[in-house]
Amino acid sequence: MSDCCSAPGLLSFEQALTKMLDQVSAITETIELPITQAQNYVLASDVVSPLNVPPHDNSAMDGYAFALSSLQQSKTLTLVGRSMAGAPYQGECQAGQCIRIMTGAKMPQGCDSVEMQENTTVNGDNITFLQEKKLGSHVRKTGEDIQITQRVLAKGHKITSVDIGVLASLGVVTLRVFRKLRVALIATGDELKLPGQALQAGDIYETNSFVLSSMLEKLGVEVINFGIIEDDYQKIKQAFISADEQADAVISSGGVSVGDADYTKAVLDELGDIGFWKIAMKPGKPFAFGKLANSVFFGLPGNPVSALVTFHQLALIALTKMQNAAPLTRTRLQVKSADDLRKSPGRKDFQRGFLTVNAEGDNVVHSTGAQGSGILSSLSQANCFIELPQEQGHITKGQQVTVQLFDIFLNN
Repeated sequence: MSDCCSAPGLLSFEQALTKMLDQVSAITETIELPITQAQNYVLASDVVSPLNVPPHDNSAMDGYAFALSSLQQSKTLTLVGRSMAGAPYQGECQAGQCIRIMTGAKMPQGCDSVEMQENTTVNGDNITFLQEKKLGSHVRKTGEDIQITQRVLAKGHKITSVDIGVLASLGVVTLRVFRKLRVALIATGDELKLPGQALQAGDIYETNSFVLSSMLEKLGVEVINFGIIEDDYQKIKQAFISADEQADAVISSGGVSVGDADYTKAVLDELGDIGFWKIAMKPGKPFAFGKLANSVFFGLPGNPVSALVTFHQLALIALTKMQNAAPLTRTRLQVKSADDLRKSPGRKDFQRGFLTVNAEGDNVVHSTGAQGSGILSSLSQANCFIELPQEQGHITKGQQVTVQLFDIFLNN
């Protein structure tokens, strides 16, 4: 039995993604920022280390530094000095001698190994070593973490909190990054109200812009939220003109289905070159993509789940390319379905699932229940998509399925 929406002429999900990516271009404008302000920006050039990290051999333990050859003569060595972090021992450790050393302190000249203090006995300046040691024990070697001239971060990498620490360890002060992508959000509809406003007969609360703006902030873009525009041709037209003037990409939800009785499609036809696609995916068959005078346009379905899934699976991939960032990667696993899943051939399906481990220790995925495109709670209860191929039919309990784990845009 075929899906009622799987009529001939639908673009496959893969065709739609390829077609869209072929038409978007990456921004080229760069700025220079202090590393403390660079989180979530995309690197415009490779970061090459100007030094070794650590810059010298140092101790991984509090204990005693010595030459391993000294222990071949005697297990008791003479303590002759101290090496502290920031205050290294200045002399040379001779045969039969050892140096008191702290974690992170520079290895003294003449020493090649360290023993932790717990494995020694102390009698004045006589230090007895209780265990056999290997050459280089508890020593962090020069450049063990990062070597001079090593490429540490590549162009296109998006800076994280940990990266900022790594950059600080290299003495880096500023970075050349691509400016933030500017993305405009538009919601249209007389029936849409903001939380806090009273609902009249036929009204609903607008949710898509809240979800999308949160995901866009995680992407690291500048969000320009135009709010809700009432169903008035001139007001919608002016909103799109203003958005196109300010943004690199414009996103709206609703008004892209065949037969929609609103002004969005008419305005887009007038202002740009927009394709209204029917994609063989569920949820989210209606999708619009194209170009306005200065920006690209993504038209998402109005239903909340459809809007989120098409944004996550399609628009987000294109926006990442526009950022000049490394392509997004999605983690997929083959697991058993814990439930029977309804599926008709004809469209690629992104059902909402919850991945867990059963009593036998196997990964299994449970459906979150009703999969309607208006049931946003099905996503809040999920931690993965159950990704079912276009020609797949019903799934029986215990059958292997592909799950796509939720990423940072849908988690946390």
